[in-house]
Amino acid sequence: MTWGPREEGLRQLLPILKNSQLPDTATQIAVQSKLEECNHYPDFNNYLVYVLTKLITEDEHTRAMSGLVLKNNILTHGSNLQPEIVEYIKHECLQAVGDSSPLIRATVSILITTIASSGGLHNWPQLLPSLCDMLDSQDYNVCEGAFSALQLICEDSAGNLDSSGLNWPLNMMIPKFLKFCRHNSPKIRCHAIVCFNQFIIKRSLTLTQDIDSFLENLFHLSSDEDHEVRKNVCHGLVMLLEVRMDRLMPHMSQVIEYMLQRTQDADEAVALQAFEFWLSLAEKSDCKDLLAPVLSRLAPVLVRGMRYSELEIILLKCDEESDYMVPDQEEDISPRFHRSRMHVVNDELDEEPDDNKSLLQWNLRKCSASALDALARVFREDFLPVVLSILKETLFHQEWVIKESGLLALGAISGGCVECMVRHMPELMPYLIFCLSDKKALIRSIAFWTISRYANWVVSQPHDQYLKPLLKKVLKHILDPNKRVQEAACSALCVLEEEACTDLVPYLEYILKTLVLAFSMYQHKNLLILYDAVGTLADAVGHHLNKPQYTDILMPPLIDKWNLVKDDDKDLFPLLECLSNIATALQFGFFAYSEPVFRRCVFLIEQAINQEMNQMVDQPDKDRIVVALDLLSSLAEGLNLHIEAMVAKSNIMHLLLKCMQDLLPEVRQSSFALLGDLTKACFHHVHPFMAECFPILVQNLNPNFISVCNNVIWAMGEICIKLGEETKQYAGLVLSDLIIIINRPNTPRSVLENAAITIGRLGYVCQAEVAPHLPSFLRHWCTTLRWVKDNQEKYSAFLGMCHMITVDIAVAVPEFIFFCDAAASWIDPPQDLRLAIQRVIHGFKFHVCEQNWSRYVDQFPKVLVDRLIDLYNI
Repeated sequence: MTWGPREEGLRQLLPILKNSQLPDTATQIAVQSKLEECNHYPDFNNYLVYVLTKLITEDEHTRAMSGLVLKNNILTHGSNLQPEIVEYIKHECLQAVGDSSPLIRATVSILITTIASSGGLHNWPQLLPSLCDMLDSQDYNVCEGAFSALQLICEDSAGNLDSSGLNWPLNMMIPKFLKFCRHNSPKIRCHAIVCFNQFIIKRSLTLTQDIDSFLENLFHLSSDEDHEVRKNVCHGLVMLLEVRMDRLMPHMSQVIEYMLQRTQDADEAVALQAFEFWLSLAEKSDCKDLLAPVLSRLAPVLVRGMRYSELEIILLKCDEESDYMVPDQEEDISPRFHRSRMHVVNDELDEEPDDNKSLLQWNLRKCSASALDALARVFREDFLPVVLSILKETLFHQEWVIKESGLLALGAISGGCVECMVRHMPELMPYLIFCLSDKKALIRSIAFWTISRYANWVVSQPHDQYLKPLLKKVLKHILDPNKRVQEAACSALCVLEEEACTDLVPYLEYILKTLVLAFSMYQHKNLLILYDAVGTLADAVGHHLNKPQYTDILMPPLIDKWNLVKDDDKDLFPLLECLSNIATALQFGFFAYSEPVFRRCVFLIEQAINQEMNQMVDQPDKDRIVVALDLLSSLAEGLNLHIEAMVAKSNIMHLLLKCMQDLLPEVRQSSFALLGDLTKACFHHVHPFMAECFPILVQNLNPNFISVCNNVIWAMGEICIKLGEETKQYAGLVLSDLIIIINRPNTPRSVLENAAITIGRLGYVCQAEVAPHLPSFLRHWCTTLRWVKDNQEKYSAFLGMCHMITVDIAVAVPEFIFFCDAAASWIDPPQDLRLAIQRVIHGFKFHVCEQNWSRYVDQFPKVLVDRLIDLYNI
């Protein structure tokens, strides 16, 4: 294509490109508007590539900006560009690969990769051969520019490059890359290794054939003077460890020695990549044998890596011991993610909370601590002799930075060494509590974290010995003048609350008074953690919180916060979560505060639904709906029938129907939880909506959405109990799906347990409809519920099973041993259930006759027979 720019067109375009580099918002808006106008001209993109590749009289930043604008145009309008324009851009890009400016070469590489990715490599067949030919150029700029483009293509399209669709281009590329691993330019060497590394994780067949040559080159480059080369050598070895450990094994002792050196590399990026090796190796089954010979040398290196660097100490403003009056910067506050309400039969099955700290930057200190933690879990008691000498040296060191790293190390090994550390705890715990009074804020904060790692041991000891003095320190430093210490103390309190639970009841007044003082002292970030501490406390002590002397302390400041925070304020979410826990704990004690909370939750849900329906916002805030639904669930659970008047005066059921059909799984999950809780609390308000609810419930019986499916099944079980015989009209709708779920391999335990309970409850209210299906689920039903603790849900499910078996005991004969095993799992069955199970067992005994029964029972383990005799007098 022959094309040339008009001078007038360049004069108009260049000022726009120059202005686009200015930072102020008004200029950026004006530039964006002009660029959109320019896009109406058919040859605008020709001008952009011309400025990038040909206008060498212009400064390189303006040229590069022209390339980035063109890249965005290709991403946005690429499919609409005329073929001759695309061909012109491709041609000019290939001509400019060897530009003398590194910035222009990098921009051209990005542009080439964008065209190849959006249009497909198959539509640019000459690209890869052309770039590979350019690698042989004697001109360094051409060689480096071509390699830069190839590296980006390998990063974007590694899977496509090792396929028949493109005629196996890696057969041509791999030998080229091998050749350049020993190039005299470190940048070229680096490109070659990075290109190789893309194909390791993809388990490329072509690379596998040349893996020995690649390894030989990696080992040759292992002592390269360039830090980028060393970093990528480490990265390659880490990935080979992940996917082709068998090829590394003959050289593993040398690789380990090399990684031990690189872990101490002066360049932090190299050391960080080397630390990843230990994390990866810790997951391998033969890690212990491989690392045992170097463990005594590796552990001190990891602990040294935990020390704060000089730069980190400056950034952490360690000299500012009192900063509690300094407002937080919004960018310092990590995003918070609400966990939708999920009903589980056993509390311990609930998911682990999100670790928001994982969103922070991954650095040498954190990587070192993670590696030490991983090794402690591998070596366990064998690790302690190695690490104890290091701890003795660091924990009591005069330099605070070294002492702090020792405290971090002591906490890091707790995951693997906690049992063998028990004998050292009586000596260490008083020292750790002493460290909470250190003059350095970073010592106080890390000491809180380390103590929290051993909180279970603290709680298991006589309370006067450790828990009481520790709690005193925790509460004192919740009001520390340093914000980092406040955060650490609050987090430690949360862990103590989870471990001690009702053991904290004697100290409730002291704890609450301290937390209330913190409400008036904390800045934004720590206020969110404080809400967690209050909510966790309510969860831990439960109904013990429901006393006037406690609610009079706690509720006024919380309600003040509730009244002050605006509907569109993100702080509303953690406050709603906190109130959810309190409402559940206080039960009817929350009634005095419930009506305005209920009304606001309904308003928040309605407002978000209306905004979406009327397209008032681009992205409606679904988190607001989820948190409000969950607080309503807590109110329904806590207030029970006392919520009835509030539900009667609201349109919550109409809103709930809409939420149950929302596209976002988290909204549906919380909706079904609220449906179940309202069913339990005030079913007569839910009953009129059954015909609309059941088809929606059935649509969501999808185990691929585990949490949604779990709550649907649980809500169905609650509805069955309330609906009684009316459930018969819906039994056919739901039973087949429940049977599929309970027999589905790898179904999460919480879903299995809820499915078993709901099937049992269906059998309780419509046994004639469910009993014929017993052979298809009885065994899995029994093996699931035998692990569930005695509770009301298990009770109603077992009664249902007894009803079903009595309809036709013959269908249960093949799996009857599993029923007996499940029946024996009860610790203390209610009397009516005990009699019902007795009747089933005696009915089976009569069905098979006395002689066959004796032979049948002889197959049972003795412990099972003894248990059945004890519980049911068989």
